[in-house]
Amino acid sequence: MATVKRDNRLTRSQSFLCVGFAGVFSKTVTSPLEVVKILSQVGTFHCKRGFINSFLLLYNREGLRAFWKGNSVSCLRLFPYSAIHLGTYKKIVHLHMDELGRISQWRAIVAGGLAGISAALLTYPLEVVETRLIAQNCRESTYKGVLHALSSIYQKEGFLALYRGFSLTILGAVPFSIGCYVVYINLDKLWQEHHFRFSSFQNFINGCLAAGVAQTLSFPFETIKRKMQAQSPFLPHCGGVDVHFTGMVNCFKEVIKTKGMLSLWSGFTANTVKIVPYYGLLFSCFEMCKQICLYQNGYIVSPLSYKLKPGVDQSLGPHELQEFKRYLRNRKLQAQSSSMGNRW
Repeated sequence: MATVKRDNRLTRSQSFLCVGFAGVFSKTVTSPLEVVKILSQVGTFHCKRGFINSFLLLYNREGLRAFWKGNSVSCLRLFPYSAIHLGTYKKIVHLHMDELGRISQWRAIVAGGLAGISAALLTYPLEVVETRLIAQNCRESTYKGVLHALSSIYQKEGFLALYRGFSLTILGAVPFSIGCYVVYINLDKLWQEHHFRFSSFQNFINGCLAAGVAQTLSFPFETIKRKMQAQSPFLPHCGGVDVHFTGMVNCFKEVIKTKGMLSLWSGFTANTVKIVPYYGLLFSCFEMCKQICLYQNGYIVSPLSYKLKPGVDQSLGPHELQEFKRYLRNRKLQAQSSSMGNRW
């Protein structure tokens, strides 16, 4: 997956806010594609006529705001998910480092997969709510918001309903990690140079390729997961799911039996189209926020460029740089005071 590298010139809170804002912005802009993808996975009537017609039908039935159904809960989930994922990933990587502080690419990817499962476990109820909000008609809504959806699901269907389909997150992590690994071990051959020399643009392309391959392999698991999340006997038309099933294995069988094998990749077109704009916005927005923070911290001359400030040691952390500036100011004041004393 595409990630943004930690810059030691930013504080932890600045890094977290930059990643959070970039994630929220990219999710919000690409939300129409995400909505159509999830509706296709669930199998609602909106997506029976193809990719383009899905947008037209959704707009005609529910209006423009339908393209941002579930976006608020998706953005809300982003912050705890990112914090848990990052914290867990660092701990796992630290445990598997050798005496020189290095870790193999395969172990790093596995660590990312395990961290993703941990983060998903604690934020999964919000993902279920997101699917329910997207699957419902926003003009005839059953759920009035995030809290109402959480309480309604818990009261009517029980606590386990908030984790329906979670096992597919674990199963899907296996092909997802394999896809990432296959891409990353071939990057040196693709660019014909070592990975530590890759430019920002090359890293962006690498992230898109890894996401495309990994999501292609894990997509069937996500499709079944979305159907399990959406299905409920307490909702109109059982939540809009296009097949009736009693469990995970039965859902796979019914989908393949009634819709065919390729239906496990329903919504794949919307997902593929989403990859480049999503990661493009994620990277560019993060870089924009990073420049503002670096300017505020005193490392660059302008928030509009990466031109380094003359005389500033870029290896110092933000707090170290502030301490050094404070030391120089105090030293300058002491020099001025001593020169005035000598005059008298």
